[in-house]
Amino acid sequence: MSTTQTLIDVVMPQMGVSVSEGTVTVWRKQVGETIAADETIVEISTDKVDTEVPSPAAGTVVEILVAEGTTVDVGTVIARIGTGEGAPPASAPEPAPEPTPPTPAAAPLANGSEADSDESMRTFMSPVVARMVAEHGLEISTIAGSGRGGRVTKKDIEAHLAGAPAEAAPLAAPAATPTVATPPAAPAPAPVIAGADEVATPLSSIRKVIARNMRASIDTNAHVTSIVEIDMTRVGRLRKEINAEWAQTNGVRVSYLPFIMRAVIESVGHWPWLNAEIRGDQLIQKSSINLGIAVSIDDGRELVVPVIHRAEERNLLGLTRALTDLAERGRQKQLTVDEMRGGTITITNPGVLGTLIGMPIIPPGQSAIVDVCAIVKRPVVVSDEHGSDSIAIRQMMYLPVSYDHRLIDGAYAAQFMARVKKSLETWEPADYWV
Repeated sequence: MSTTQTLIDVVMPQMGVSVSEGTVTVWRKQVGETIAADETIVEISTDKVDTEVPSPAAGTVVEILVAEGTTVDVGTVIARIGTGEGAPPASAPEPAPEPTPPTPAAAPLANGSEADSDESMRTFMSPVVARMVAEHGLEISTIAGSGRGGRVTKKDIEAHLAGAPAEAAPLAAPAATPTVATPPAAPAPAPVIAGADEVATPLSSIRKVIARNMRASIDTNAHVTSIVEIDMTRVGRLRKEINAEWAQTNGVRVSYLPFIMRAVIESVGHWPWLNAEIRGDQLIQKSSINLGIAVSIDDGRELVVPVIHRAEERNLLGLTRALTDLAERGRQKQLTVDEMRGGTITITNPGVLGTLIGMPIIPPGQSAIVDVCAIVKRPVVVSDEHGSDSIAIRQMMYLPVSYDHRLIDGAYAAQFMARVKKSLETWEPADYWV
């Protein structure tokens, strides 16, 4: 017999710089089944994205090490694929000895453990299902489950919401050979007791990681916020001219945000520590500007930050197209792993909802975040070329930047923001293509 069999590990992938764990939601392949390279072997859920994991090689699934619904750290081996010839048979636990005297199969256990096990499997919820149940106020016990042991899956929830019956699986389907090595069950957390006028809802995976990352940032970075006031009247006028042209030639419309993105990128080129970080006792400067753009999802209840990689290579049109694409797919939760990681500086935009001023928290692994606030018409004092002052109605905006004072001093940040201000207040039409 040939013995050229090679085992390839399938690991929980890194889904972003701030993501440390993932949850196995659905195994697409079982032990003993063949699989092609890049064919989906498992679906996973993290705080950032729900995605499919492709097989790293063609072969046969010989081991599944993590059960559906289990959360493990990034890098954990979750399955193994055998490649080449001489694939060993899938290993299974030795059968338990027959009880003496034999117990009738139909007899219920006195302590009810078999029924409890079935009900536990049926009501188990993956993070994705738990989020959908909470969002729509559903009762899990009323939904037919098509997963293993009657477990309710994401597709069951979708079918329930659509009013279509799902094909339920038997609660205790017999299996000749266990296909998943189930780890010992973790002790159940203490129940949360809500008062008479309170409602207790489990935090989503995204909310938990946002909370953890923001707390870690506050504990690590020395936050300081500086604010400049910018006259956006010129940009507003140019924006109307550009949209009149682009609506005919490019089929897109530009908002104020791409102008601000372009000004921030240009200013980083002169003040590069805004695009760096402190790592241990070293200053790590980034060669590319990977611009994170905060996008609210689920009616503002959660947040994702897709990244425009090598943003310095894009002109105003390129930034507009990238922003529109990432924001739309972010709201639909269709972003890829690469689009969610590697950010070096971030822009958040609460001004679109009317926020006048804010002091955002720096994302982990970065040293600065720019907060785009509302553009409002206000009476301000303006000077003409002769130095004469007058009061005029202008489109004004506050633009704060939060930065890590361990690396960036106030004077450095002020010069960075002065450059951003100048770029926006003196924007020339030729800058569309720079």
